[in-house]
Amino acid sequence: MTNRDKISSNQCKLRLIEFLLLALVLPTILIVEQWGRYMFFFLWAATIYCLIAYYFTKSSKTVPVWRWSEVTWVHLRPILIRFGISSVLLLIFISMYDPERRFDLITHRTDMWARLMLLYPVLSALPQEFIFCTFFFARYSCIFNNHRKMMAASSIIFAYVHVLFINPVAPLLTIIAGYFFASTFAKHKSLALVTIEHALYGNMVFTLGLGWYFWGRALH
Repeated sequence: MTNRDKISSNQCKLRLIEFLLLALVLPTILIVEQWGRYMFFFLWAATIYCLIAYYFTKSSKTVPVWRWSEVTWVHLRPILIRFGISSVLLLIFISMYDPERRFDLITHRTDMWARLMLLYPVLSALPQEFIFCTFFFARYSCIFNNHRKMMAASSIIFAYVHVLFINPVAPLLTIIAGYFFASTFAKHKSLALVTIEHALYGNMVFTLGLGWYFWGRALH
């Protein structure tokens, strides 16, 4: 029996409306109004809503959320290799695209950089991965009824939300990173593992100097 069969047609239609409101309408309003500076507030407001909605999603009662058992060297190794290659490529990118910002935060705002290294994984990476992976895969499986469609949709919406920062770098990087995260979650169903992966990339981005394209106004 497929996930589409497990819930009624009316429920699926309601989830489609919810998806359109959360994934398209709300981000579009944020983009048009240029509310990027309030991103943290909207992130946690969305997280609270998704936590409540997830509680009433049938799979939340049967599928473990954290799955720390998936955080093993065997599973981390390919993630770390991909992360290492990505780090080198992004270092080359910022060196060519915006060399003045390279290592800017760690050099000139070491205190803020240190706080971000500690807080970003919990306050940003974790809620994002709950929304775009744990919640998204459980809640909208009736709309996108296979992993490839789920991964594509998750990464596209993840990138679209980052358009609100009004620069080409944020959505470009996040559609790639979003696909990495969605593929990890699709394979392991572990919020713990995908949060670790997201935290690695987020901290790397801020270390290299690319964080300005995401939270620029908050960093200066």
